[in-house]
Formats: sequence, structure tokens, C-alpha cells
Amino acid sequence: MSELTDEACRIIEQTNDEERRIILAYLRERVPLHTLETEWNTTAEEILTAIARSSDLTLRGIRGILAEAIFEKRLLPALEREGWGAVKIIGDQSYDFLMERGEAQVRIQVKLQRKERGEPKEYAARSRGSLKCPAGKIYAVEVQKTRSGERDGEKTRPYRFGDFDILAVNLHPATGRWERFSFTVGSWLLPRAKAPNLIEIFQPVPITPDEYWTDDLSRCIEWLLAGTTKRLYS
Repeated sequence: MSELTDEACRIIEQTNDEERRIILAYLRERVPLHTLETEWNTTAEEILTAIARSSDLTLRGIRGILAEAIFEKRLLPALEREGWGAVKIIGDQSYDFLMERGEAQVRIQVKLQRKERGEPKEYAARSRGSLKCPAGKIYAVEVQKTRSGERDGEKTRPYRFGDFDILAVNLHPATGRWERFSFTVGSWLLPRAKAPNLIEIFQPVPITPDEYWTDDLSRCIEWLLAGTTKRLYS
């Protein structure tokens, strides 16, 4: 910082809370925090206020896109240092990120761990009983599209095996940390009992990494490229 900014910071440190609020309001009129403020001709605070009064469904959607934004900002740089590059996605696809290195491509779908009545949703005990899950809490992630619809007589909300290569689950509801993700190979997910080509809606997710889930995206890509065949806790 310059001497002028150092001096300004020293002065601000000597102010009380009310004076700091006045200084902040003065600065906020002159320094936009995001280009969206200019585009919408409003402030970040007003946008957050609107979000805070939204319905639960709207908040769920916003939290979902926040998980995608954090994935892009905090995890993709590490992949790029390993030689992977992000490919621009054209149109409405069944994955959120497309990474490419040489001839290899990886399609990544990001989901937020499900909450129910304000608490992280645990995987159903009856479903867990039919699987070989590890000890401890197992949470649920909802793996289906937000919008319903039909195409050529088939429902478009379910994901089909082959729609994406890796599932990235943000574990904020259970951990309180937006940077916490767990990853598994898409083909390892559980199928629907009456439609084995479709991915089951709720999938089991542990907090601790194991042989099916990892907190290391690079390792999950290695699992994918190795072509190992598995099924979650079967």
C-alpha cells in the first residue's frame, strides 16, 4: 500500500462503528463490488436483501450456483496447473464443466449436498440397509435436474448414465465450508431400480474419503481414466 492508504487505514482504525458505517457508505457509492451492480443499476446489498427474502426453492437454486462458482474459482486453477484446460460449454448440457488435456476430456457435474428442514439430509436408513456403507453418518445428494420436462416422450429431469463423467458434491451443509467437495466417478453411482439406465435420485455421500469417494479431484480423474468398474457400496 502507499503512504496515503496506510494513513487512511490508520485513521479508520481510530473510528467507532457508526463512523465506519458512514465511511463504508461513502465508499460503496463510488466503488462497485461487481459488474452486475452496474448492469442492474443496483447494489450488492440490495441483491443480497432480495435473495434473503426469497422462497426456499429459490434459495436452494442460488446455493447450487454458488457451489458451482466456488468450484470454478477454488478447484479449477489446480487442474489447470496440471495441464487441464476449461472448454466453453455450448448450449444446455448435462454437465457444468468440461475439462480437456490432450485428447482426454472430463465432464463434471456439480451438486450441493441436500438439506431438509434446514439440516443436512442423511441417506435413508432403508436404502442404506441394502448397501455396504461405512460406519458413521452418510449424507444424501440429489442427482436430478432442477426443471421437469419431456423430449420425444421421455422425461428430461433424470440424469442418464453417460451424461457426465464425474460428480462433484459440495459438502457445505454438513461441514459449513464451501470449499469442501467430494468426488466420485459418474458410472459408479446407483441406478434406479426400475430403470437401470437412469441415475438414482438420492446418492450416499460420506464426509470421510474412502474407496468410492475422494476429496482430491485429480485422484477422481485418475479413477475415471483407469476405467475401473464399481457401484457405490454394492
